[in-house]
Amino acid sequence: MSTPAKNVAGLFRAPELKEKILFTLFILLIYRLGSHITVPSLDVGALRQQFGALQDTFFGIYDMFVGGGLSRATILALGIMPYISASIMFQLLAAVFPTIEKLQKEGEEGRKKLTQWTRYTTVVLSAAQAYGYSAFLQAIPGAVTDPGSLFTFTTVTTLTVGAIFVMWLGEQITEHGIGNGMSLMIFFSIIQTFPAAIVRTWESFRLGEIGLFSLAALVAVVVAVTAGVVAMTLASRKIPVQIPRKVVGRGRIREGQKSFIPLRINSAGVMPIIFAQSFMVVPGTAAAFVDLGPLNIINEIFAPQTWAYYITYGFLIVFFTYFYTAIIFNPIDLAENLKKQGGFIPGVKPGARTAEYIDRVLTRVTLPGSFYLAGIALTPFWIFDIFNITTFFFGGTSLLIVVGVGLDTVQQAQQHLMLRHYDGFMKKGRVKMRGRQRYM
Repeated sequence: MSTPAKNVAGLFRAPELKEKILFTLFILLIYRLGSHITVPSLDVGALRQQFGALQDTFFGIYDMFVGGGLSRATILALGIMPYISASIMFQLLAAVFPTIEKLQKEGEEGRKKLTQWTRYTTVVLSAAQAYGYSAFLQAIPGAVTDPGSLFTFTTVTTLTVGAIFVMWLGEQITEHGIGNGMSLMIFFSIIQTFPAAIVRTWESFRLGEIGLFSLAALVAVVVAVTAGVVAMTLASRKIPVQIPRKVVGRGRIREGQKSFIPLRINSAGVMPIIFAQSFMVVPGTAAAFVDLGPLNIINEIFAPQTWAYYITYGFLIVFFTYFYTAIIFNPIDLAENLKKQGGFIPGVKPGARTAEYIDRVLTRVTLPGSFYLAGIALTPFWIFDIFNITTFFFGGTSLLIVVGVGLDTVQQAQQHLMLRHYDGFMKKGRVKMRGRQRYM
């Protein structure tokens, strides 16, 4: 029987896969080292005191994705988020501008051009975010030892170059390593905060702030929710597809094939939660910097741990699940590609009827997926309220990202191992055939 230790050892027995894994770990080590070097002329202690009051704002969410780099004002404080923002921007614009949609369908050349546009947009977004962040730092009393135009120029230049460097590191992982580089950087930024949070939780238990029953129940809920996230991430609705028998070339016959189209229960991934969080933290973020009566009232109504917050947050997640799924999944294109290949769904006419059928099925499977996302996002709030815990690391967004990226990376490693075994099998077969030919 295979064990986790044997499976890990098997990864390093494949030379090519071993090189990819070691290269990925080396790049991630560079990324984490750069995330601990602060920008010049800054008092980190004063900055952290200010950030303690901004955890429920947009700054707190951004800080989670960059592994605390924003609260420490490191040279890689912007992380990979400008590049991801630029990528999402072009995904959304493709639904509005036909030129971008055409480039997405032009194959390798179109993707290269879109990648270049994404890089240029990343530079612009990084510079704008760096300028805003430098102004934020100078607004904190005692945070900047030497404020002024020189500090602004130095900070903007440093953070912009840092964001471009992180983008380059992510592309190197994607090209030469294992997994998606951008996703892995967010993955490691999130999990690097887990040990400290676990230590804080244990200290709370040791001091009597958390009871034994509460801690055991909390761990049980985390394990159950994690198992549910894994199951729902892999869950899909399979639509059967039939490819008929066809004559190819000079009398050659391609046999008919039976396949299926997998429609994931959660096609949108973690993006609906991120969009919904961004909307929910707008009042709190604005109220932290602008003292207006109506804004403070809205912030109090939609503050965390209120039913208005829970209901609005859940509704936004359901809405953005359908919205983002409609952007990234086009039933019409899928039906056209299926028709070009000569395939069809049994009992459904090719063309427009197939697109309508796929759209109808996708709408139905997205509903439980959206409720599942809303439940995953809201469960941590309810757990913290019930057990009165504020130091645990369990969060819906972070959990979905960690599980999704982890599963994707494991699947890519398994594919490398399968290809290696297949190549070895083919080589053995060729050697045997050569041996037989010698004795014939």
